[in-house]
Amino acid sequence: MTTKHRHSFWHLWGGPLVMGVLTAVGLVSALFSDGGLGDAVAWVALGVPVGVCIWYGWRPRQSSSQPH
Repeated sequence: MTTKHRHSFWHLWGGPLVMGVLTAVGLVSALFSDGGLGDAVAWVALGVPVGVCIWYGWRPRQSSSQPH
């Protein structure tokens, strides 16, 4: 695997993998925690993906200069 190929893999899949890991950690923490630090971890780990989705959902679309 070349460096360019490895770079393009992380460029494409890095964000979704981080979001998936954060979501999994948040869900497991919420399931097994009984208050305190576990709840805080769950809130943060589940809040970050929601915040990212809201951010990208409300961003103005970039218009392309090419006609359809």
